[in-house]
Amino acid sequence: MTADPAPAAPEQSRVRHGEWPALLLSCVYFFCVLTAYYVIRPVREQLSAAVGSTQLPWFYAATFVVTLALTPLFAALVSRWRRRVMVPVVYGVFVACLLGFIPFFAQPDLLPPRVLGVVFFVWVSVFNLFVVSVFWIFMSDIWTPIQARRLFPLVGFAGTAGALAGPAITASLVGIVGIAPLLGVSATLLGLATACSVMLGRWTRERHPVTATDAPLGGGMLDGLKQVVATPFMRRMAMLLVLADGIGTINYALLADYSHATFADSGARTAFAANVDLASNVLTMLLQVGIAWWLLPLVGAGRVLILWAGIAMAALALVVFSPDAYAPLIGAMPAVAIAAIVSRALGYGMAEPARHALFTQVARTERYKGQNAVDTAVWRFGDVLVALTMNAMKLLGAGVGAIAAIGVAAAGAAAGIGWGLSRAAGHVETDSSDA
Repeated sequence: MTADPAPAAPEQSRVRHGEWPALLLSCVYFFCVLTAYYVIRPVREQLSAAVGSTQLPWFYAATFVVTLALTPLFAALVSRWRRRVMVPVVYGVFVACLLGFIPFFAQPDLLPPRVLGVVFFVWVSVFNLFVVSVFWIFMSDIWTPIQARRLFPLVGFAGTAGALAGPAITASLVGIVGIAPLLGVSATLLGLATACSVMLGRWTRERHPVTATDAPLGGGMLDGLKQVVATPFMRRMAMLLVLADGIGTINYALLADYSHATFADSGARTAFAANVDLASNVLTMLLQVGIAWWLLPLVGAGRVLILWAGIAMAALALVVFSPDAYAPLIGAMPAVAIAAIVSRALGYGMAEPARHALFTQVARTERYKGQNAVDTAVWRFGDVLVALTMNAMKLLGAGVGAIAAIGVAAAGAAAGIGWGLSRAAGHVETDSSDA
């Protein structure tokens, strides 16, 4: 398994002068990607809340099948095309799909609402995985491991700002313009992200013409899925992501059930989902600049993962031991909403920068193929596994607390993997002020 590099000195947490242009482009890039996603996310959320969590396994299974089919296609793409071509092509396909959905939301009689709802739910879930996965693969390709630990929390902060702007745009405009124009907003933002990726690639080639390569990787279309099974590091990262997904999916399902039981119409459910997103993203930003930015370079990714998992355990324990997980606890938020907000903020504010920093240490073929397989197919496999487990527990009479207890166990296991990463012996990575 690839080792977690030794902790950095305090001065290494600063941004170097030569890094600013690429860092700013990276921040704008991620801001646009996540704003584009979060503009349309509340639309997906109200669809799942409308049917309740018992239908989520079907949604997740369909998403997993589509993702599993697309993962080898992505591997084939990076095997044959340069990065400067591959990234715009992937984003261009998703922009075209966003624009293609507009007529169906503008004229609801073109498709039955349930069919449109299922198709859109699956598509948005796939959209989220691939546009974010491609972004982080790109980041791990242009930054060194030490730079990643210093800069990824800042890049993540910019992304979270986008995740904050997205639901704010939706909450303020959906009642005025409807859903269809919001898809056009999302497509425009993704187009801007594509432009940023092109400029970043050009900057990297100009600054490092010898070492900065975007050459096709070669190999086969199943390489990524094979690496998840055959490579020890990828197996560990796959296990970590399934456990993290277990925490997120349990919180997501409990929140969907609460919304289904509490709100009668789609507008109220969409507004509630947007408010949860806003609260989660504000807390994420505070964690990224208040904790992760200085902690990740100092203690390493493994120890940050331990801290994330420990706090996630405590958040879910609040649901387990709450007398009524649906009763207002802080303001109007019940325990299930508080646990979801805290866990989601921890995941994106601490765990994701740490996890992606680890991927900078592997070979390019593993970075593009194995990392994409972990971030897409493995993630959606975890969705299906956890959702089916929750449904089985409900059939056996398990309540909210018992289901939340699964999340506590998953967080405990994730802490164990973080401990293993923090204990791995390895060499000290060298930094470069102009990389």
